[in-house]
Amino acid sequence: MRGLRQLARRFLSNVPENTVYGGPKPQSPSQRVTLANLRQKHARGEPISMVTAYDYPSAVHVDQAGIDICLVGDSAAMVVHGHDTTLPVTLDLMLSHCQAVARGATRPLLVGDLPFGSYESSSNQAVDSAVRVLKEGGMDAIKLEGGAPSRISAAGAIVEAGIAVMGHVGLTPQAISVLGGFRPQGKNISSAVKVVETALALQEAGCFSVVLECVPAPVAAAATSALQIPTIGIGAGPFCSGQVLVYHDLLGMLQHPHHAKVTPKFCKQYARVGDVINKALLEYKQEVESKTFPGSSHTPYKIAAKDVDGFLKELQRLGLNDAATAAAEAAANIESASKQSSGSG
Repeated sequence: MRGLRQLARRFLSNVPENTVYGGPKPQSPSQRVTLANLRQKHARGEPISMVTAYDYPSAVHVDQAGIDICLVGDSAAMVVHGHDTTLPVTLDLMLSHCQAVARGATRPLLVGDLPFGSYESSSNQAVDSAVRVLKEGGMDAIKLEGGAPSRISAAGAIVEAGIAVMGHVGLTPQAISVLGGFRPQGKNISSAVKVVETALALQEAGCFSVVLECVPAPVAAAATSALQIPTIGIGAGPFCSGQVLVYHDLLGMLQHPHHAKVTPKFCKQYARVGDVINKALLEYKQEVESKTFPGSSHTPYKIAAKDVDGFLKELQRLGLNDAATAAAEAAANIESASKQSSGSG
């Protein structure tokens, strides 16, 4: 009898047998990229695309391009706030950037950087910071730098707390005081082996992916081969599972102070948006100074002729004769410009 009741409940239920609470719906190109999607791409050998974004407009662009992962990087300290390093950015400031990006990007997996000082003290601090990035920042996962034992432990604790973690080895900008600047890693035997071993340790801690920054291509290839999770390269050659670039770098939008006013050697500029912006701003300045902007086509708000007369009389009644004269001349000028514009059209 009990077996019959269980059978009846199974057939009457509208919840599929292999799901919990209905489970996720089938993924479509317009829906959020998940870790499952990334694992599937990695298993098929399909490269993974990742781009940084720091605000709503850049997030919208990344979203519309169909990029797989959007990283809200602590590089915002340099790119957006003008610092020479990533160290000054705070967790609260990162949360603000994360929130803006989350409002603009609905498709890519969103990963928020844990900034320097937000996870090194203890595993509890790391988990607390990671929870804030998801709950307050609207991210899907977090990224943390380095492979010191304390950071490996922090990564493991965050994963145990139910939060997806992306690791980061090679050049780790938060450690420039130890590295002696923005220097590539893995250029000798011990350093190269350390990159691979650190990547493996992060995988063992439960990371779903590892960023490899500024390491020689053979080192990146070795790490990619040794790992069962995707590697995302930046300045690490073509043998990684995917690639990441800074939004402003790949667009040719600006140069960072720490790069001595040039784009990083590893970055390909897919546009020179900065030149377009500079040209537009210069043209705007010139048109303002020559009083050709705004013209009639950019002066859209009208006041009826009868209301202009009443307005002028009211100004005169208030003793504002100069103001009345200025208003009358402006009305005549706009009317004349509109006629000329419509006549030439």
